[in-house]
Amino acid sequence: MLSKIRNMQYGTYGVRFKGQHQQRVAGMYSLGYEKQENASAYSWDGQTRGEKDIIIFQYTLKGHGAIRIEDYVYQLKKGDAFFVRVPSNHHYYLPSDSREWEFIHLTIFGSEAIQVQEDITNAIGHVFNLELNATPIAIILELLQSAAQNKITDAYEASAFAYSFLMAMHRFSRNLTDNITWPTSITKAVHFIDTHYAQPISLDDVVDVSGLSKYHFTRVFHKTIHLTPIQYLKKVRMNKAIDLLKDDTLTIDEIAIKVGFSNGNYFSKVFRASLGLPPGEFRNSKTFSPIDHLIGDH
Repeated sequence: MLSKIRNMQYGTYGVRFKGQHQQRVAGMYSLGYEKQENASAYSWDGQTRGEKDIIIFQYTLKGHGAIRIEDYVYQLKKGDAFFVRVPSNHHYYLPSDSREWEFIHLTIFGSEAIQVQEDITNAIGHVFNLELNATPIAIILELLQSAAQNKITDAYEASAFAYSFLMAMHRFSRNLTDNITWPTSITKAVHFIDTHYAQPISLDDVVDVSGLSKYHFTRVFHKTIHLTPIQYLKKVRMNKAIDLLKDDTLTIDEIAIKVGFSNGNYFSKVFRASLGLPPGEFRNSKTFSPIDHLIGDH
């Protein structure tokens, strides 16, 4: 990774391709590798610059810079990155006490890109730390090499790179939040669902276990698990059902009761909505790939 950086030349590339899909999804506006050494010459105010509806990612390789977001100033050292939208109340600059700030940056536009950036910053904030070998950084370095070799040739390729970066950032933010210790209230709720899924439990039952108000609980649960409590309960029940369907001695009605449904008809309706076919067909069909576990936001 370091060898790639050493072989790069300082500079910024502007990317301008025609194609309405870029505005709908994601497109590249600019990318670069820079070193700033003049504090009076490097200053960008997110409320006064000319571009509109763009998002900027900037990653520090060496030295340090600074960014003010709202009323708080962050000092940006090696490994620190920021992710901001223009226009917004931010200002990044080379502070007077910094001899140099070496960084890579990527600017993206598009409706979907802006939504993804908002989701990411809501989850982990606008400023965070990444390892040099993290996937989002590797994508930018690959982009810089491709740009230097004139290999970014059309809007579709540029858009694909932009979207790949956004998805890598989404995964990074998800992994970061998943590694945070769950609140005790959520741990209790998950354990309750995992051990009582076979009973006719309701959202109120799960809320009572958590000790929180219903509104606060549902908000914290979704932020922690990335599913609503009812979605998580349904997912647990569907996975248990998939396992029980391997036992040919059990009827659909019996399986329905064992995973918390009052009757086979309702269980079949929920199962079909989750997997795309009724449980009996899932059990007997040879035209669908067998699965042992359901992954998704069902």
